[in-house]
Amino acid sequence: MVSRTFRSLRHRDYRWWAAGALVSNTGTWMQRIAQDWLAVQVLPGASGTAGGVTTALQFAPVLLLAPLAGGLADRFSRRRLLVVTQVVTALLATATGVLVVTEHAALWHLYVLALLLGCVTALDGPARLTFAGQLVPEEDLPNAVALNAASFNAARLIGPAVAGLLIASIGAGPVFLLNALSFVPALAALRAVRHVDRADGADGTGGAAGAGGAGGAAGAAGAEGRAGRPARAPASSRGVRAGLRHVRERPELVVVLALVAVVGGLGLNFQLTSALVVGERFGLGAAEFGLAGTAVAVGSLGGALVAARREGPRHRVLVGAAAAFGALASLSALVPTYELYLLVLVPMGVASLTFFTTANATVQTRSDPAVRGRVVALYLALLQGGAVLGAPLVGWVGTRAGAQWAVLTGSLPATAAALAAAVALLLLRRRAATAARPRPPAPPPASPSTPPRTPPGPAAPRRPGAGAAPPARR
Repeated sequence: MVSRTFRSLRHRDYRWWAAGALVSNTGTWMQRIAQDWLAVQVLPGASGTAGGVTTALQFAPVLLLAPLAGGLADRFSRRRLLVVTQVVTALLATATGVLVVTEHAALWHLYVLALLLGCVTALDGPARLTFAGQLVPEEDLPNAVALNAASFNAARLIGPAVAGLLIASIGAGPVFLLNALSFVPALAALRAVRHVDRADGADGTGGAAGAGGAGGAAGAAGAEGRAGRPARAPASSRGVRAGLRHVRERPELVVVLALVAVVGGLGLNFQLTSALVVGERFGLGAAEFGLAGTAVAVGSLGGALVAARREGPRHRVLVGAAAAFGALASLSALVPTYELYLLVLVPMGVASLTFFTTANATVQTRSDPAVRGRVVALYLALLQGGAVLGAPLVGWVGTRAGAQWAVLTGSLPATAAALAAAVALLLLRRRAATAARPRPPAPPPASPSTPPRTPPGPAAPRRPGAGAAPPARR
């Protein structure tokens, strides 16, 4: 069981990448908790609406820069892109930490820094998702995406708990500074990856996207040379329109991406809704807020490890996980105590991670390697960019109607979208089965000059003696 679940760790390059990503992701989750706590509870003018605006500003660039980010991931060295984005993100975390520690931070500072961080994250996402899968053979790609999710959620397990304790004891400013330091191991891991270092001596351009996160067409890993830069794509596959055309030609991808847009835009606002529920409904502080994030991370980590044992994505898992997430999120809005709230968050974490891991694997395994970076960019734009509209709406509802309605604003549409996606995928499957069913050959047309021959009927039974010659007369 262990070797099957963690089989991607057999490869040296992937081990380096996973170790650096774990440390960096832990720091990122710590900063997310500190940022949301500042926007919702600490800074002058803090409120649920301010938290929603901060989240929206951080995710807005994903919508605007997705075409550029996908093209960069398809054409240039992903390793070099990741080095640049890690350094810039560390500098932004340092600047935010200094402002908070020196007590010069205002809400507009948080808005500006969140917007800049969103720009860097938009450029980082497609390269990151398509880079990790290049470090393992083709047969281990589905496992790599699940282990990436497990690493991310292990950090999600550790980061919020540590952030909550640090915020309660020394304040939010040092959390940003610690996140800046967490990028040092990530940069060291990028330098240690061998295959990518050899590839960086090539021409400096590329095209076909790497198979990141989950599978791909057979031979994709060979075409990419297991390098940080993909092989040059044919001219017909270059450009943003090629990625959009590729998605339109695959109705299954359209359904999956639409479901991701609804669940990601409205349902994936846990840091915001949890801050409202813990701080306003239950009247608790930063430590309990961090513990709620840890409860979700426990479930998410378990869901990632289960996903690592699956061979590939399945529609029923995708739809079932989305429906379960919506139902459990609705339940979390209705429980009467903080302890029950924590208990519901664990299976909700399992459902959310199962959904997003399956959606990610579906998008990457069903897309062509030549445009995979652009398809992944569209996936990230819908997943994270949906928060541009969803987070302010959820925050506004929380401010006006209370924390419970803020949660339900995301959970109820997620459940409805899951049911609609189930019907759509079922119809697509039936249509595909009908198209693949062999048709009986058509009879040859009759000649106009010759009337059709009537097949002879059964022969009448012969009577005894019938057909014998009459006896000769004497």
